[in-house]
Amino acid sequence: MRNIEPYLGVIPAFYACYDAKGKINPEAVEALTRYYVEKEVKGLYVNGSSGECIYLSVEERKLILEHVVHAAQGRLTIIAHVACNCTRDSQTLAAHAESLGVHAIAAIPPIYFHLTEKAIAEYWNSISAAAPNTDFIIYNIPQLAGVTLTLPLFRKMLDNPRLIGVKNSSLSVQDISLFRDVGCRGNRPFVVFNGPDEQFLAGRVMGACGGIGGTYGVMPELFEKLDSLISHNDWKTAQALQLQINRIIQLLQASEGDLYAAAKAVLRLRTGLELGGVRPPLLNLTTQDAPTIAQAADMIQTAIQTYC
Repeated sequence: MRNIEPYLGVIPAFYACYDAKGKINPEAVEALTRYYVEKEVKGLYVNGSSGECIYLSVEERKLILEHVVHAAQGRLTIIAHVACNCTRDSQTLAAHAESLGVHAIAAIPPIYFHLTEKAIAEYWNSISAAAPNTDFIIYNIPQLAGVTLTLPLFRKMLDNPRLIGVKNSSLSVQDISLFRDVGCRGNRPFVVFNGPDEQFLAGRVMGACGGIGGTYGVMPELFEKLDSLISHNDWKTAQALQLQINRIIQLLQASEGDLYAAAKAVLRLRTGLELGGVRPPLLNLTTQDAPTIAQAADMIQTAIQTYC
């Protein structure tokens, strides 16, 4: 019987950390990892969308994961997103992740070409086969990948004995209940992670066992509190906190720069961590964004004082 306990909780999507020249900064990677250890989050999702994965080389993604694992020292669940458009590159990252002892690997479908569901299943299974002793998680984000995880494709993927969950970032929370219903049949241990941060409460109500999100990392205290409120059936407070989180996310998205540039800037104000900006073609912040960043940091602190 597979163990899903390592996946139950709040798992921030890890941010790419750069130095002043835009190169991966191993010291910053380890410092950010230790910060999340101190915040007692459940785990980290490394080299996903929030980690700017499609703009990083295979070697850069290896380097980041190595330093996350080193700094975590077994205290966090580590899920490594390994998908590349090239299957061989994905397999290389999968095998590397398994060699480091991560809990799971994850993958979006290949993008750009419109592939058949058979081709997508073969792609995912080929990646999983490169890490034969590691759990596998499908990352469903149709609004960005251009591919939807349909129920027929999902049922086909359930033949893979390593498939343990779906990170569901589709905008319909109904998908969470459907994947849970099909994935857990026969008392099979299976996890569905809520993806859209603005719908954490709704996703958990619909059956998500935990969440993986790009803004968790900038305000982990608030998502941990929200998860606790849900577990204790305090729906009124949970609704109020989700609304406040959503207001903060809207503010993070109001900058001229990319959301993740804003998140790193807020973390710099809140923690002193220097994580750099984002990699082009993502846009970095401008001087005009400074008031918005300061306001977001203040809102997070006020919410922590109010709810935590």
